[in-house]
Amino acid sequence: MKSAKVAIIMGSDSDLRVMGEAAEFLESMEVPVEVTVVSAHRTPARLFDYAMSAENRGIEVIIAGAGGAAHLPGMVAAISPLPVIGVPIKSRNSIDGWDSMLSILQMPAGVPVATVAVDGAKNAGILATQILSVADPSLRKKVKVYKEELNQQVLDKVERLDKEGWKA
Repeated sequence: MKSAKVAIIMGSDSDLRVMGEAAEFLESMEVPVEVTVVSAHRTPARLFDYAMSAENRGIEVIIAGAGGAAHLPGMVAAISPLPVIGVPIKSRNSIDGWDSMLSILQMPAGVPVATVAVDGAKNAGILATQILSVADPSLRKKVKVYKEELNQQVLDKVERLDKEGWKA
């Protein structure tokens, strides 16, 4: 198996219900992934080691999901030179995901984190694929096919509605 190009990390295994969507999308694009738990608050040494070693292990993009205070994406971005995509998670201890979203969005200058919607892990997987496709024409082609499929799905729905007597 190829070494992973995208790391998907989360603060708790309970976040896998959301973060699994990123892994599923990346696997459908044949992008090697690794998935693990790295807690910013409960395992700070692991967080530091993981973020420091990611580049040398062949990781090119990190997707970090976190709920509540959601420090994981920002701390990884502070340590690693790799692009980080943050996924705010509406968790048991969050305020409808707003606290997580704002924690990930409001990064200081110099420490960017790309941020997707609350529980938007699939979009994080798509964005990671698009980032990788800049240097990989075969992956870019897969992204284009995916986007064409999205387009066709909408057109099929329009056609179905038209046949049922509803006009768009």
